[in-house]
Amino acid sequence: MRGVELLPVPLQRRVGAAFGLLIRHLPLAYVRIARRNIELCLPNLSATERERLLDRHCRSLGLAICETAMTWWSKDARVSELAEVQGLEHLQAALELGRGAILLGGHFTTLELTTRMLGTVVPLNIIFRPSKNALLTDIMFRNFQRHGKPIAYDDIRAMVRALKRNEPVWYAADQSYRNKGAAMVDFFGIPAATNTATSRLARISGARVMTYFPQRLESGRYRIVISAPIENFPGPDPLEDTQRLNALLEQQILKAPEQYLWVHRRFKGLSADYPNYYGRDARRPS
Repeated sequence: MRGVELLPVPLQRRVGAAFGLLIRHLPLAYVRIARRNIELCLPNLSATERERLLDRHCRSLGLAICETAMTWWSKDARVSELAEVQGLEHLQAALELGRGAILLGGHFTTLELTTRMLGTVVPLNIIFRPSKNALLTDIMFRNFQRHGKPIAYDDIRAMVRALKRNEPVWYAADQSYRNKGAAMVDFFGIPAATNTATSRLARISGARVMTYFPQRLESGRYRIVISAPIENFPGPDPLEDTQRLNALLEQQILKAPEQYLWVHRRFKGLSADYPNYYGRDARRPS
């Protein structure tokens, strides 16, 4: 990956496409999980359309390898010149209120690079889950420290402290979550174990919540869109709040479905009677 970062960006994209082709044709559990998630979430697509989407998704995964290399080792100028940030005024207006801001994102294949891009504009507190690989965790941690502060995904107190310091917190709650505060909330019409803490975090801190969605463009550039604060959020019911957030994420996914991280086993339940959607891959990491 360090060698890939040294290449010109157009050549990196060709290397990434080659990685994606390799991923697509290896007998990987990740590919089977992605196929199953696409089948569950996008049932209106034909079998042929789903396989084509899977092809594009694997290419997107390959590109993400090169993008992650840029995230870790490229200079700010190289990263920021590829970025197109829209809606920064919404974040600035929220911070002027003095209660911090929650940038609610999702797990897209562009996540690493586009978060680094935004970090070159405004320092971020980044919620992250440590990797099982100690070396990768160390690289990630040091990279996050360039333009902000990393916060462990389960450290709610640290998130609240950051917001009370009037700092932005990047946060994504779209992966399977079965700890305290989890609830079954529909994702593309299917109940999924989901973290409902966004609503509680906003209520405790008084921070405005806005979506933060990235997209890789065919031009080789990246568009990062920060929305206006979500109206009437949080509401009286955390489950309804979480369902609203899932709906916003679904809308973004449909704009470029190949760029969402379909390899995660999103549909895991909170009880033993929940369907096993992944068969032999149900117990494998994702």
